[in-house]
Amino acid sequence: MQIIGYGLSYTREDVPLLEEHAVAERGVHVQFKGRTVAAFILLTMAASTLVTLTVADQFIGIESSRTAGAASSESSMSNSGLNTKELQKLNTVLGLIENKYFREVDRTKVLDGAVNGMMEALGDPYSVYMKKEVAQHFSESIEGSFTGIGAGVQLKNGKITVESAIKGSPAERAGVLPNDVLRSVNGVSLDGLTLNDAVSKIRGPKGSKVKLVIERAGHAQPLQLTIVRDDIDYETVYAHLRSDGIGIIEIRQFSLNTGDRFADELAKLEKQHMKGLIIDVRGNPGGVLPVVVSVAQPFVPKGEPIVQVEDKTGHREKTVSSGTGKSYPVAVLMNKGSASASEVLAGALKEEAHAVLVGETSFGKGTVQVSYDKVLTDGSLVKMTIAKWLTPLGNWVHEKGLKPDVEVLPPDYYTVARLDKTKTLAPDTIDENTKSLQIMLSGLGYKVDRKDGYYSKVTQQSVQAFQQKAGLPVTGFTDKATAEKLEELLVQKVRDEASDTQLQKAVNVLEQKLRVAN
Repeated sequence: MQIIGYGLSYTREDVPLLEEHAVAERGVHVQFKGRTVAAFILLTMAASTLVTLTVADQFIGIESSRTAGAASSESSMSNSGLNTKELQKLNTVLGLIENKYFREVDRTKVLDGAVNGMMEALGDPYSVYMKKEVAQHFSESIEGSFTGIGAGVQLKNGKITVESAIKGSPAERAGVLPNDVLRSVNGVSLDGLTLNDAVSKIRGPKGSKVKLVIERAGHAQPLQLTIVRDDIDYETVYAHLRSDGIGIIEIRQFSLNTGDRFADELAKLEKQHMKGLIIDVRGNPGGVLPVVVSVAQPFVPKGEPIVQVEDKTGHREKTVSSGTGKSYPVAVLMNKGSASASEVLAGALKEEAHAVLVGETSFGKGTVQVSYDKVLTDGSLVKMTIAKWLTPLGNWVHEKGLKPDVEVLPPDYYTVARLDKTKTLAPDTIDENTKSLQIMLSGLGYKVDRKDGYYSKVTQQSVQAFQQKAGLPVTGFTDKATAEKLEELLVQKVRDEASDTQLQKAVNVLEQKLRVAN
């Protein structure tokens, strides 16, 4: 996956990454909130450089005698390579291209294409080749700083597919969701493009606009979103203590500074006599493996496993805790955008720290990548899956995800597609935008008789009621001003902690545990 987003990985040739994944401001998870990482394009890049359960050659973060795949990487590479016949074949093709092709060719581009083709032949969306510029952005995302739309993407079944959007990123605010398929960028089709080429078209300077056409399951017509690229927030940890004594720590991704930031915020909450803790990893695409291990460690008793890494021979290595465990109850809040490192944390706390998982089934990213850049010498890198990661009890969540102990699906208005403000919606018409309109009206407490896109009489009356209350001209038609006001108020509701049904359920779960304990 690449970032414009990210996951669980190690960053250089010695460190496994958990790679990201794949996110609208708090509330409209993925619709209005969008800090999913410069589009996963950046995130994935970041994951590959660190430990998103991806391995790279700079960070050795899994706390064991050696990192899976790293100890043998140098020797295994020296024993592999092209034999004389294979090398001759490639040189022959290159020679034919340079001497016989009817146009002049860029030799570097051809060689990059060959390497990219080898990676694509693996059929693994997490094993990718990144050219120098893309590799640099990837490293920036791991470090927690980059510019883009904040969404992670991968090449899945030949299509550029969103893994997740970082919470608070432009992509999330625009309503980009996991599994959205990106069909075109600024009018240019992405069909048939490599991941590198697609990412290069999606990325751009801060303040510039990118117009995306998105294919989404359940929608008959493609969605059109315009996103303004921005700096992706370096801050990854947000914490506060509720008046009832329950602490909330939100982790937006596992970057290099996240472990220290989490430890600081946890210490502050504990000094305030916190009674219970909710760790919110909704929309968190992953990050660096050693970082997520450091976050989990205080909650997992000493000597107990936090994560296991299994190589292709079946050999497993466990990363064990040196922590002491906590006496207060813990809940982990997750959704379908919680991936990779987020799932490592949730799995470890559930199985070894008796935490309760609340929300939705997670994304399901259970492989480890390593990023190799030093061996390529030109600034490019190869991020390759070298192992699978397992929970402490040996469960593999890949393509299945972790199921919550307490399932709480978000309201439909959390993931509603934004309205196309270039046209006015009128009564007695059918339009995909009207379906979004009806969901928004319902979310704000207005009466609707349907949510199928037909602009009914009841829909018209509710629009009139909304316009009157908002101080807008009462026409019953949904024009640009009405659409903008609807979205503004809906975002406010989504950001309101009291309206966050998933969070409120997690609070209730902890309150019940506290009552039982007392």
